[in-house]
Amino acid sequence: QLEVFSSRHKFYTGDAVCLPRCNLQGTWACVFWGSQFSKIKYSWLLFLGSHDSFSYWVDEKSPVGPDQATAIKRLARISLVKKIMKKWSVTQNLTFKEQLEGGIRYFDLRVSSKPEEIGQEIYFIHGLFGIKVWDGLKEINTFLEQHPKEVVFLDFNHFYAMDDSHHFFLISRIRSAFGSKLCSAECVEYVTLQYMWEKKHQVLIFYHYPLYREYPFLWPGYKMPAPWANTTNVHELLQFLETTLEERSRYGTFHVSQAILTPRVNTIARHLTRGLKNTLVHRNLPMILDWVKAQKPGVRGVNIITSDFVELDDFAATVIALNDLLLEEDESATAS
Repeated sequence: QLEVFSSRHKFYTGDAVCLPRCNLQGTWACVFWGSQFSKIKYSWLLFLGSHDSFSYWVDEKSPVGPDQATAIKRLARISLVKKIMKKWSVTQNLTFKEQLEGGIRYFDLRVSSKPEEIGQEIYFIHGLFGIKVWDGLKEINTFLEQHPKEVVFLDFNHFYAMDDSHHFFLISRIRSAFGSKLCSAECVEYVTLQYMWEKKHQVLIFYHYPLYREYPFLWPGYKMPAPWANTTNVHELLQFLETTLEERSRYGTFHVSQAILTPRVNTIARHLTRGLKNTLVHRNLPMILDWVKAQKPGVRGVNIITSDFVELDDFAATVIALNDLLLEEDESATAS
């Protein structure tokens, strides 16, 4: 059974061998489950994800991205504007490698070409351009090579300034990065840890663009719904999360609960230099974390929870430990 020690959280995974990989505020996280979890459907387990996973680094020197309004692009000619944008574009502090070591298994990915750049290179984007997608994929693959029993979800859900040729280029990069680790799109209910291990698969790619139909290793975006509350009010957010969980499909999809608050223009205007973390995240995270602690995984429960700044307040330890509830339910059913 997954054991959590209060002094230093350690996640044991049955008969799997786990080595400590990362210290997040004194937390050693090892997140692949052993025999107790290996036959549980992935759509029933609870995974931790990061919102705008790539945004730990954005380039102030590059042009403003095509995901922004024309008025913002004009304002951004003033250098100070880009510095302010950076404070609100960055939603994570940890690199892909550090997130993986801390237990993150779902990655929210938004990508774009650079319209003024020759060629088809694709970059991560959130207001400002991030690193090349290829560099991020290689970093994730290096971790998977070192940990062959780990499995990740990569959700490509927003595309900007990309025609079909850009998509073909990106899909080719995905295939080059992961090769046989890519899991072909199947019935969601087939996917368990045991299934992935037997097939030697480690990566599920969700692709929110019609070309997914042409590639067996691309899962359609509708199999990874991620309802968005689009609010700055934590009470509205929690009510939205409850409502969308109640409406969650029993079968056929995974499900993302976006436990995030979204700044509006007036939010940014009132708190220009404070940034997202100091304005919305720090203040409201305790209430969000209380909601998380009250959740259960399972057929109508939470499946994937995404957060900004995933290293804060033992968020990872809290989410991962909730999987124990599945074992307790199974033991109770067996005993009865």
